[in-house]
Amino acid sequence: MSRSVKIIWRIFFAGLAVFILLITAISLGWLGYMPSMKELENPESSVASEVYAADGSLLGKYYIKNRSNSKYSEISPNVFNALIATEDERFADHSGIDGVAVMRAIAFMGSKGGGSTITQQLALNLFNDNRASNKLVRVVQKLKEWVVAVKLEKNLTKNEIITLYLNTVPFGDNTYGIKNAALTFFSKTPDKLTIEEAAVLVGMLKGNTIYNPRRNPEKALGRRNTVIDQMEKYGYIDGATATEAKQKPLKLTYQRLDSHEGPAPYFRQVVEQEVKKWCKAHEKDNGDNYDIYKDGLKIYTSIDPRMQRYAEEAVAQHMKDLQSAFAAQPQIKNGTVWLKGKPKEALKNLIQRSDRYLALKDEGMSEADIMKEFNKPVRMRVFTWETKDHMKDTTLSPLDSLKYMRAFLSAGFMAMDPYTGEVKAWVGGIDHEYFQYDHVNIGTKRQVGSTIKPLLYTLAVDNGYSPCSSVSTAPQVFAGQSKPYNAGGAKYGSMSMKSALALSVNNASLYLLNQVSISSFIDFAHKCGISSNIEQVPSIALGVSDISLFEMLWAYTMFPNRGINTQPVFLTKIEDKNGNPLESFVPVQREIINAQTAYKMVLMMKGVTEIGTAKRLRYRYGLSGEMAGKTGTTNNQADAWFIGYTPQLLAGAWVGCDDRFLRFSSTGQGQGAAAALPIWAYFFKKVLADNKTGITSAAKFQEPADFNNCGDLGATGGQYYDDGAGGGVDSAGNPVNPGMDTAEPVEEIPTTEWDK
Repeated sequence: MSRSVKIIWRIFFAGLAVFILLITAISLGWLGYMPSMKELENPESSVASEVYAADGSLLGKYYIKNRSNSKYSEISPNVFNALIATEDERFADHSGIDGVAVMRAIAFMGSKGGGSTITQQLALNLFNDNRASNKLVRVVQKLKEWVVAVKLEKNLTKNEIITLYLNTVPFGDNTYGIKNAALTFFSKTPDKLTIEEAAVLVGMLKGNTIYNPRRNPEKALGRRNTVIDQMEKYGYIDGATATEAKQKPLKLTYQRLDSHEGPAPYFRQVVEQEVKKWCKAHEKDNGDNYDIYKDGLKIYTSIDPRMQRYAEEAVAQHMKDLQSAFAAQPQIKNGTVWLKGKPKEALKNLIQRSDRYLALKDEGMSEADIMKEFNKPVRMRVFTWETKDHMKDTTLSPLDSLKYMRAFLSAGFMAMDPYTGEVKAWVGGIDHEYFQYDHVNIGTKRQVGSTIKPLLYTLAVDNGYSPCSSVSTAPQVFAGQSKPYNAGGAKYGSMSMKSALALSVNNASLYLLNQVSISSFIDFAHKCGISSNIEQVPSIALGVSDISLFEMLWAYTMFPNRGINTQPVFLTKIEDKNGNPLESFVPVQREIINAQTAYKMVLMMKGVTEIGTAKRLRYRYGLSGEMAGKTGTTNNQADAWFIGYTPQLLAGAWVGCDDRFLRFSSTGQGQGAAAALPIWAYFFKKVLADNKTGITSAAKFQEPADFNNCGDLGATGGQYYDDGAGGGVDSAGNPVNPGMDTAEPVEEIPTTEWDK
């Protein structure tokens, strides 16, 4: 053997030895981190947590990367066929490294395709998603991919490998995994993907921005057809099928579930915060706390998608009309409301907290020059009720845009099952993209007005008062006071409790508060689920306290639920990403009053809807069946409320502006019966019309055994007013004194902070 041949062989064996040594060093992790097989099979990639409605439908996700996993059986064969035909035609035959493809890539410098297999691409996705810039490092990285690819092929089946690949690959729009891609671009699960839909998604893998069908539909269509050609070339479909598929237009059903879009955005925001608290208190097997954004939790809630949709529609239907009337008020329309006092100070604070102001201040601009900038008209997009998507492009000065956006009325609405505590619908505002402050949750508190009165009446009934007991409407003197407190209603003289509640007579509430004592009423309110601070002042009988809508519905559960108070719950269970149960949630229930007292209150609150301040539910909105509730209106119409229930469902609505100085100037427009009650009415009309909700107008409140009452409290056959009070119903049961279709104004509630 010649010397030159020996040298060649020595070089070859030396190179082989170096290569083997290099591969061994890589495999042992001497040249950088190498994942174990356990880590490869269970990648720690961030998996989006998913939140589900009561019927199992997806409400939304919480993620850093929008990624969810699918099983092999949950993916259409069209996806596998498209992927293999396009990315790795010999996938079934190689053992992780395709020698033919590698040689082709070297020979043609990559012009006829790369050398990476699906397994190698998976290896890259699993342990290093950053391409190195240094050539030597890139060589080591490529060798690492080979080592990992061989490990994967040795320990996993082909089906497991291709499924794992499809679960980790990015598809664009911050969407990871085939499940999320199918849901985002076609609003369907991956097992339902057609040939052309699968081809679109697989086509995106070559470049998920340039071939994104939402951003670049023409390029995505061309890439889709290339994938279909590849499927035909390798025998996955025949020519006729390929031709038919390529002739179909590119049709998306794009639905990206972000924090603003999709159903129940305010509710999903609350769930996110609650689950984050849960995560801080619960650890995984490795000792780390759960992470809502990375651990793929499955979060199940009580939300009913039908009722949620009806609630959102009801809010939009009423608030659109109400806003028109609100904006037409002179002080709002001409902007004079902002010229002095607290509004002027509030506007100044809005300006100084804005990003525009802070940026100009950082540039060293003077206050005078900043205000000049704030008065220059610019093009912008603002909220409007005039368009379907609630957006419009307009020209406004930044100052005028602040006034414009701040003067929108907001709303809160929640519906729940008073027996199980399950929250069925949650609408925290009028539009989550523009107004993200949630007006339902327990941290958002507003004056509740007369909606507090049923709790006071309950305490009185539970201490021996009868619905037919006579109550005084004279001004009241409380301990420590020398001057009588007159909140309105003295003209009625002495009247029955049931009449006083039906017409929301303020002085009657003050009289009852004097009988049961202020401290006893505060204690009772807290027992009912109200955790908000209630000051020891007489005006608490009129609703001067700031309390959340969530708490108020919690307190009201005892009326339809025969005296049992039920905590509202919206989380039902949490599972890990593999479906293993982590925690189930059950409501806290306790008996607050007996069934006799509860039913007496139901009958009295029915009077509110039959001849009282909420009678328009029947006479204007045409609702039938048994229902009960209470309106609420606060000082100068800053807050409007209605909380009501049927034998099956409890719901409440609040309406007002975030700035309490922005309000209706008239009681007729700003009272609870006009501003909040219609949302409740529209919602229940929709719910009752849909037999799939299970809510029916034929349901009846259950009278307890041996019920003892002072007489009929229904709209017929009973007399709500004592002699001389006037109004109520006549002997035939017809309503009289229609002028009482307004709530008694809360005229003498002590001025609060924003009124001073």
